[in-house]
Amino acid sequence: MKPSIYITRKLPESVITPLQKEFEVDMWEHEDVPVPRDILLHKAESASALLTMLSDKIDRELLQKSPSLRVVANLAVGHDNIDLEAAKEVGVTICNTPDVLTETTADLTFGLLMATARRIVEADRYIKEGKWKSWSPLLLAGLDIHHKTIGIVGMGSIGEAVARRAKGFNMNVLYHNRSRKHAVERDLGVHYTTFEELLTQSDFVVVLAPLNEDTEGMFQDEQFLLMKDTAIFINAARGPIVNEEALEQAVKRGDIAGAGLDVFEVEPIDADHPLIKLDQVVALPHIGSSSKETRYEMMALCVENIHAVLKGNKPRTSL
Repeated sequence: MKPSIYITRKLPESVITPLQKEFEVDMWEHEDVPVPRDILLHKAESASALLTMLSDKIDRELLQKSPSLRVVANLAVGHDNIDLEAAKEVGVTICNTPDVLTETTADLTFGLLMATARRIVEADRYIKEGKWKSWSPLLLAGLDIHHKTIGIVGMGSIGEAVARRAKGFNMNVLYHNRSRKHAVERDLGVHYTTFEELLTQSDFVVVLAPLNEDTEGMFQDEQFLLMKDTAIFINAARGPIVNEEALEQAVKRGDIAGAGLDVFEVEPIDADHPLIKLDQVVALPHIGSSSKETRYEMMALCVENIHAVLKGNKPRTSL
């Protein structure tokens, strides 16, 4: 009997064809709707491999009820949806998709920074709603980006890529990370600071840290009060790093000038979410790595990892 693979979101046929040649492949039929929990549990019970999304909870319950499961390939660099300790206990290999999305996510992050600072989304809406009647000196005036100070919280590969882009704008780059990176400081000309110093000195605070016990709830009222009232806050990492109520109040009070968000505490959000009602907030639906080229490369890496494990070989990327 062939090993079976369950894919939790509808993917292009061209992506899964290599797997279908050697394995039994079953796939959730919807592209934009997450697989329900009960169906995922049922499918995992007999699966040899899962190809999952960040929205799929691969927890101890699922892992312990899936005796045939050998590998989970997560279509993301993050893996906070997976219980790594439980996976290790039952001998399931966990794979993710690092590196292939670094530059694409950095593009989106810097684009979000620019859109928020220069009020691009607000200006687009202004003209499309027929409000543009004349030119005026301060019409939709935003904030300069060049020669400003950017503070990057989380100097991993994506943080480094954002720093390189910032240098192209002649920005002063500060960073805070769990461990200091002397080689990055030397190569990119960035400066390490404490978390508090970064908040007080930066014109743009960009969050690119992973979600873990140290970073969850990292931004509260206290942190926003430390920031400049002209500062822009950007989160392209994970929503639970930020207390959204604290962020909302900081924007409303004018403690900071605005925010650009690609992630939220609970996703997806709806049109009643208080943050997206604020003109000073630019909101995106978690599309950091969403270019066609990168998403196809991520899918291909998941397929490669699953194939390797099921054939008794070492996967290209595993946790």
